[in-house]
Amino acid sequence: MSQLADRVIAAARKLANSADRLTFKPPVAWVYNPLQYAWPAHQQYLQKYVRRSCQVVLLGMNPGPWGMAQTGIPFGEVAVVRDWLQIDSPVGRPTAEHPKRPIEGLACPRSEVSGRRLWGLFRARFEQPKAFFAQHLVLNYCPLVFMLASARNLTPDKLPAAEREVLQALCDRHLEEVLAVLKPRWLVGIGAFAEKCATRTAPPGVEVGRILHPSPASPAANRGWAEVATRQLLELGIW
Repeated sequence: MSQLADRVIAAARKLANSADRLTFKPPVAWVYNPLQYAWPAHQQYLQKYVRRSCQVVLLGMNPGPWGMAQTGIPFGEVAVVRDWLQIDSPVGRPTAEHPKRPIEGLACPRSEVSGRRLWGLFRARFEQPKAFFAQHLVLNYCPLVFMLASARNLTPDKLPAAEREVLQALCDRHLEEVLAVLKPRWLVGIGAFAEKCATRTAPPGVEVGRILHPSPASPAANRGWAEVATRQLLELGIW
């Protein structure tokens, strides 16, 4: 394992443990921390793909219930993680699971649309992970999954202000630490929330950009997301 990857892994381990110590009140009813129960997979991802040559960090918001929550990989659509990224570490389970959101790891039959779109674009353009990760890395800002009692997803920006501020301070510190290690040229938010986080944390010399989030909840993303994201990355001068 490279010293660089070692430092990013240590930062992720610290984030996982710090996030575990946070508490959340209603409307949050369930919290999953995939950096704990899926740690071996996340560690394998960082070991395989953190590169000193990384110029572009692409930043998501937080794990989706059928993506990173299942696999431990940002935007971790199961088939992509298994077949393209070649991540095969076992995934455990949270201490407490919502019956409607079981963690099945790579056996999960659901496909996360956002992850399928995001990694599908990178696979189509670069063909092999080695080519993509030579200059790119995909990370999430927040490691936690939040759910209402109904199991409906709650994004971090919808948390009560006091809880959101404590979580933000923790995630900001982690992102700043990772950026200090990687020293990329670009920090690109995948969606508006991530762009705000990027703007707040990017050190001098790191340029901030944004691409459309691939979520199927976005009408714009359902009208040729790959083409839109490609155009945005070209206009930024990244591609």
